[in-house]
Amino acid sequence: MNFRKDINGLRAIAVVAVVLFHFLPGWLPGGFAGVDVFFVISGYLMTGIIFKGLENNNFSVLNFYISRANRIIPPLAILCVALSIFGWYYLTPLDYEPLGKHIASSIGFISNYIYWRESGYFDVNSHEKWLLHTWSLSVEWQFYLVYPLVLIALKRFFSFEIIKIAIILITLTTFITNIFFTYKWPDASYFLLHTRAWEMMAGGIAFLCPLTISEKRKKILEFIGLMLIVYSYLFVTEKNPWPGYFALLPVAGAILIILSQREDSLLTNNYLSQKLGLWSYSIYLWHWPLVVLVYYFSLSIIYTYIGIILSITLGYLSYRYIETIKFDRNYNSLLALVKLKPLLMFFFVAFVGSMIYVQNGFYSLSPAAYQAIHSNAKPSPFRETCHIASYKEPSTSCEYYGREINWAVLGDSHAVEIAYSLAEKLKLSDVGLRHFSFSSCEPSYNQNKDYSECARWYNESVKQILMDKNIENVVLNHRHTFYLFGGDASAYPQAFSSNENEGAAQLIKNLDRLIIDLAYHKKHVYVFYPIPELPRSISQLAGLALLDKKGFDAIVGTDKHWYLERNQFVVNHFDNSNYPKNVHLVKSQDVFCDNEFCYAVKGGVPLYFDDDHPSVLGAKMLVEAMNIQ
Repeated sequence: MNFRKDINGLRAIAVVAVVLFHFLPGWLPGGFAGVDVFFVISGYLMTGIIFKGLENNNFSVLNFYISRANRIIPPLAILCVALSIFGWYYLTPLDYEPLGKHIASSIGFISNYIYWRESGYFDVNSHEKWLLHTWSLSVEWQFYLVYPLVLIALKRFFSFEIIKIAIILITLTTFITNIFFTYKWPDASYFLLHTRAWEMMAGGIAFLCPLTISEKRKKILEFIGLMLIVYSYLFVTEKNPWPGYFALLPVAGAILIILSQREDSLLTNNYLSQKLGLWSYSIYLWHWPLVVLVYYFSLSIIYTYIGIILSITLGYLSYRYIETIKFDRNYNSLLALVKLKPLLMFFFVAFVGSMIYVQNGFYSLSPAAYQAIHSNAKPSPFRETCHIASYKEPSTSCEYYGREINWAVLGDSHAVEIAYSLAEKLKLSDVGLRHFSFSSCEPSYNQNKDYSECARWYNESVKQILMDKNIENVVLNHRHTFYLFGGDASAYPQAFSSNENEGAAQLIKNLDRLIIDLAYHKKHVYVFYPIPELPRSISQLAGLALLDKKGFDAIVGTDKHWYLERNQFVVNHFDNSNYPKNVHLVKSQDVFCDNEFCYAVKGGVPLYFDDDHPSVLGAKMLVEAMNIQ
């Protein structure tokens, strides 16, 4: 196909949006839609290549695949090799291992399936995945594999006019499928081919149905297309179901710009747009690892802007010295085919990534003290079976150990390890407990079922505890500050600000009423102060200590002042409370902190298994602080 400057400029519009969204999401909250613009462009160009070959009766599927491999694999392979070398020196084994898996799946163009199975695109953990952005390359490659075969099959039985109608019908069908999947299975819809194919096929329709219009109408068409794309960049956010019907905005916008065919447009045919368009693939490849780099090492905002500049610089270098290489497309035997350089790159990178993954990031080579932290930073072995995330009858709650069940633990996910560690202590006296915990469940006592997702369960659980005459002691633990004000320690050491509101007052009222009612009916009630949070997961903090060659006996999480500032409302409330004498307030901060710092690892013991839940060993220390007689 002839080089079209307007399409090249459209690539620039797409890549700039994606880069800005990832580095500075507040600037372009819908910038992720730039990927959808790329899909339309790919569909347009691939349809053109395939149809012209079919019309001339000289289309070769193998040549098509080789051409795509020559274009896509070399820059991606260089990026993967660079990350594997970087990871050897600067990543912990626990982070290096998934990088190996992601390298192998990215070069094998199945990473979209891997990321779909792991989590959602907008999850916090996405900023720990160095090759997350390659999901879109995998979708495109899968489309390239299937699309020409479908068109060849159709050509055997139908005319080109019928094939065009078939493509339109298939596009409509997959678009409707995409809408259904987006609301039913949003993660699968975001990552998988069957809900993305319509975007590329829509580009194909733009090729098959060109417009012949006046220059004035071309300008109008281009302007409308640009406005649709800009609107999606500015007003669509990650909270909107995506792709769904919202994706029509950037897709339709890209189609209109392509159909306008304005080769002399100042919007797309200017020096900057043309250069960024030429470098767009390599810019896209390099920008996301730089985003992760800023996040992984908690670099300051200045590095965000440096990252944008580096993305363009590395994109240019990759284009200049890798993309422009003219790889051999000729083969006359199977051996010659296998020896094509992009295929050799594929095999090499796939092998490297697989070895990193199979060797667990070469975990066995790390220091014994580091391995000890990792092996001891464990959750309760009953977390999966006894902790719930949706309603279940409280009567089905777990009972631990002893014959005499006279304890109960009630709370959210932060109560799970406390329940297990307490049960381990009590079983020495043949005493057991009942475990009631529900994920992200704020105190919802005496509230109707619409108050919170767990309100029904919470009140039924409290009722069971109150009515069970054998239960004499109750332990309460919730992540109170999170429910009151949101946020976490990820912004540490930035100051935390909170403003009391009506919801906060109601939550505290629910909690106080619960404590007083339990105290009236039970022998002892134990209530934990907020457990300190970590700015990063325990594995990451231990990994940074490994990279910095620091000791593992004590690893700081936050300073004590920050903890008190973040939890000021709850701490002050408990400090000044007037509960009955049989209510015992347990100061978690006295266990996990000293006068200056709150720790992730203390005395060589990992106190957490992630960034806010206590490990079994950390929970054991909290249980000891209850001073049970």
